[in-house]
Amino acid sequence: MAKLIYMMNTSLDGYTEDEHGGFGWTAPQDEEARTWIFAHVSSFRTCLYGRRVYETMLYWETAHTVPDQPQFVLDFARQWQGAEKIVYSRTLAEPRSARTKIERSFDPDEARKLKASVASDISVAGPELAAHAIQAGLVDEFQMRVCPVVIGGGKRYFPSGVRLDLELVEERRFRNGEIFLRYAVRGRSK
Repeated sequence: MAKLIYMMNTSLDGYTEDEHGGFGWTAPQDEEARTWIFAHVSSFRTCLYGRRVYETMLYWETAHTVPDQPQFVLDFARQWQGAEKIVYSRTLAEPRSARTKIERSFDPDEARKLKASVASDISVAGPELAAHAIQAGLVDEFQMRVCPVVIGGGKRYFPSGVRLDLELVEERRFRNGEIFLRYAVRGRSK
């Protein structure tokens, strides 16, 4: 059975975007961090996205056409293009990328079936979408790239009203002050 992994960038104070919806501060500027993160997320063959994250990730559908891209960017673009993508949106009329389907709402039972039917781990990105999966008890791991910035408010990484016992299973520090953290939900397989 595949694990469902919630992976997002976050500020040091726990926000995925600021009070104005901005998240430009999350773009990895350091080549070491960027190379490692791209290689890490390339393992996901199925990605569940909220609409806003999907629209941001659409860049990768054509990133290979931008001149002078480094090889790791080209590699990640190919991986993203080949991954299955499920986008949860009430407003998108149709997908704007290959291997993508639109769902109007998150169905926990369908997510359980998906976890049981695929071999590779599944990522979920978007704090509102992830909140549904967390509240349904479907998230097996939390992975966050903590950016060395405090933004003071905005959209939180974790939803309110949820209590989970977590176990740190991996951490990685980068020269630029970013930290990658990986937590497993206690009582679930690693």
